[in-house]
Amino acid sequence: MSKLEQIIVIEPPYDLKFKGPFTDVVTTNLKLKNPSDRKVCFKVKTTAPRRYCVRPNSGMIESGATVTVSVMLQPFDYDPNEKSKHKFMVQTIFAPSTATDMDVVWKDATPDDFMDSKLRCVFELPTDNDKMDDVDATKAAPVLNSNADGTSAPKPISASVDDSEIKKLMDECKRLQYDVGKLSDENRQLKDEGLRMRKAHRSDNIVSSSGATMSKQHSSSSLPSLLVVIAAIFIGFFLGKFVL
Repeated sequence: MSKLEQIIVIEPPYDLKFKGPFTDVVTTNLKLKNPSDRKVCFKVKTTAPRRYCVRPNSGMIESGATVTVSVMLQPFDYDPNEKSKHKFMVQTIFAPSTATDMDVVWKDATPDDFMDSKLRCVFELPTDNDKMDDVDATKAAPVLNSNADGTSAPKPISASVDDSEIKKLMDECKRLQYDVGKLSDENRQLKDEGLRMRKAHRSDNIVSSSGATMSKQHSSSSLPSLLVVIAAIFIGFFLGKFVL
């Protein structure tokens, strides 16, 4: 039994299993438990860093605590005849109780303080039993739509929209479009009426100004005639007195 196994419990202890198909990211969890009475710092390393994403890949585990590490295998073309040579290593070291900076702890440690454990990566394809389980789960899915008393559960909103409701919505849209067109026509009529009223007002102003001009011309033309008549009267009056 290694030193690491005495202070750190790793699950799974030997193999990291990834179940395909590998056309998408496949995630496997790695649990690190610290049963000791001291803090433990850890690092997770792999021989194929470009093929995996590890979160977290390092950290500190308090006494009695457990940390879950997610190991994510990136998509790739899987060849069943090719044996996986990928490996992971969990490296740990005891940390002082007052330690807060892991970089300082790793820097000050000596090689004898390191404890490590190696795990092998195993790739698996779904078996026929797994496929049958998926089919059974698919068949059993409709049962989940029923309540415990045997009544049907409410359908989703998207499934409850039938043809009649769709027709009502279309009719409502048509009615709204008709109302919009009608309002547009009324708006145009109001604009035309306002334009006609402005034109009529301008015409009235022109007529009234013309009438005033003609009245002034008539009064100015009648004024000399009146003066001539008055002058003739005076002239006749004076001539009459002179003749007499």
